[in-house]
Amino acid sequence: MSSHATSKIFMIGATGAQGLPVARALAADGKYSVRFLTRDATSARAKSLLELGGISALEGTFTDEAVLREGFRGCDGAFVNIDGFNTGEKTEMYWAMRTYEIAIEEGVKFFVYGNLDYGLKKAGYDSKYRVGHYDGKGRIAEWILLQNQANSARMGAAIFTSGPYIEMTISPLTPMAPSVEDGVVTWRVPLGDGAVPHVSLEDCGYYVRWLFDNTDRSNGMDLEVAIDHIPYRELARAFETVTGHPARYVDTDIDAYWQGPLGGVADTPAGYNAAPDDPSTMTFRANFTGFWNLWKDGIIERNYALLDEIHPNRIRSAEQWFRREDELGKAAGKGSLWERVQPQNWSLDSAVLKSSHDLRTGKL
Repeated sequence: MSSHATSKIFMIGATGAQGLPVARALAADGKYSVRFLTRDATSARAKSLLELGGISALEGTFTDEAVLREGFRGCDGAFVNIDGFNTGEKTEMYWAMRTYEIAIEEGVKFFVYGNLDYGLKKAGYDSKYRVGHYDGKGRIAEWILLQNQANSARMGAAIFTSGPYIEMTISPLTPMAPSVEDGVVTWRVPLGDGAVPHVSLEDCGYYVRWLFDNTDRSNGMDLEVAIDHIPYRELARAFETVTGHPARYVDTDIDAYWQGPLGGVADTPAGYNAAPDDPSTMTFRANFTGFWNLWKDGIIERNYALLDEIHPNRIRSAEQWFRREDELGKAAGKGSLWERVQPQNWSLDSAVLKSSHDLRTGKL
């Protein structure tokens, strides 16, 4: 058995969009038990996890070292995905580093870090592509892998790099939420002829479970995942094919984009608990202008052959995902995809991002 084999995993970020399917995948068959950190164990998201069995909650915040020690103690695995939209870039970087350090000290054997691409570096350090909630995570991921070169025998580590969830394309209060204009589902975003490497949340659960199941191979790995690089003309075509209702992509210049639904938050901090007067705090406008530039100019790559090997049954196209989501939504009583994107059917409960669900009011 690997010296990095785990059985009890402490999770930070379990009630977030990605954390929910990860926790479900880890606890699915009893191989792993999960302890997760939450500010409120009575919240709907926390209770949905506690109902599964094999999962327990610890109330507190990741910004409290005593709470972190209590969380890691007695666990041999860790999955850490701090919400940069909550913390802001600087706070996330500090506490991500401390979680790694405290995990080693408390005897954790394998540490998985929930990451996003270090786009600024991948773009050759051109600030046109600076995205605070991406670059903050990306710097930490590189730091963790560097520490792992010296610490691997004591605690192994892997990086799980995801990207924009495809669920965000049909959810309210996201950077790519659609509108319905004269009966046509419409994505108005500044993507040009670029493509977004969208990620399926359910596949995230599979991939993270694979990292823990295969620590001999995953130790030191940065597993970068996506469904595919999806142009939004293809996204619209796939939606139309699956639903039978018209859809379109409208390329939009960046100034017009910021006059749209996100205009009201454009000049507020991207990380809503970050200090507005701190020069390092990026605004929503600056952060997501860089975000769209990453995809428009094709900065981010993925190794799809590797993903096919690791997850042979993964989602591989927008059409495949839309078709599955349409079926699952109907079976769950949520309605068809067409019904779910109608503005009158949107609510905070239907928001996929926790920061949207909380209306950007969650505490650290």
